[in-house]
Amino acid sequence: MFSVRRVAAALFATLAVAQAADAWGPLGHSVVAELAQRHLSPVAAAEVKHLLALDHTQSLADIASWPDEIRNDPKEQALWKETRPLHYIDFKNPSCAYVPPRDCKDGKCVVEAIPHYVAILSDRSQPDAVRLQALKFVVHFIGDIHQPLHAAYRDDAGGNAYQVQFQGQGTNLHRVWDSGMLGTRGLSWKAYADRLDAEGIAPLPRPIAPLDQPAVQWAEESCQITHDIYPANHKIDQAYVDAELPVADSRLREAGRRLAEVLNLALQNG
Repeated sequence: MFSVRRVAAALFATLAVAQAADAWGPLGHSVVAELAQRHLSPVAAAEVKHLLALDHTQSLADIASWPDEIRNDPKEQALWKETRPLHYIDFKNPSCAYVPPRDCKDGKCVVEAIPHYVAILSDRSQPDAVRLQALKFVVHFIGDIHQPLHAAYRDDAGGNAYQVQFQGQGTNLHRVWDSGMLGTRGLSWKAYADRLDAEGIAPLPRPIAPLDQPAVQWAEESCQITHDIYPANHKIDQAYVDAELPVADSRLREAGRRLAEVLNLALQNG
């Protein structure tokens, strides 16, 4: 599906070596974007500012949820239809080992979407408007892939079909992880980012082969987390939140750090 993957492969190979030395809701996506923006290199920050000026904004957080928002834009229905499968990956086995033909048919999943849009973003021969759209997808999809239920293996639409009780109301597990648990902190996205950023640079797992496909590892990490997040009694109580909210926080921090590193590499040549 993605003919520009070779460009992204080179970027991601460098990223992996460096690391060795409706996903989240609007709140989570804004937190990831803000964490990344705070850790951009001067060159990358300048290029992000240049591209965002086309949308009359200076904040990655302002565009982080755009790939979800286009579902409600009549003018963007063709793009929404095309990109809708790219927000997630459905693993077909609880081993969470990525097998492209099985888990990402025709390259239509978040694992393959990330390098595709990174390659477009890094290509200075592309029009700025095209690169801005690619930036929006990169910011969003790196957030998505770190939300565990966007890379799950159960046959329940990423937890959307797993009904739970949360705060006295019926909902589903996906929504709890998208926004419900994060909302229990009662923080704005900036305050939430402040809280997580104060913990310092997020530690990352050691990169594993293939080093030019870190998105595979990110998805497999998320999938492994889903083994332990299904409440047997279908109830999300305070004990569950106390245990799982730190996991969600860790994924937000990891996503923010990785997004910053991806953008720093993709935009390093001014």
